[in-house]
Amino acid sequence: MEELLQGIGIAALVILALVGLAVGWFASLLSGGRRRALYMVVGALAAMATPFVLAALGVTVLAAGGLLLVIVVALIGAALVLALVRAIAK
Repeated sequence: MEELLQGIGIAALVILALVGLAVGWFASLLSGGRRRALYMVVGALAAMATPFVLAALGVTVLAAGGLLLVIVVALIGAALVLALVRAIAK
């Protein structure tokens, strides 16, 4: 897990947070503009956590795949978590 953090760095975490914020903003638009702050915060947290969760599960290809792969995985993870939040919130 430490190798992943050293590999992606602080700048990558900021990029992941921005990706999550963008996904959250888009999710709030899909829901009619309601709960924008909730969706953006959940999206940012999910985007930053997804690569670490996968690394803890033993998916080691993320460290070798580079920043673009980590961003794609974070985008997918944030979208999935936001879909779950939206389904639960209904």
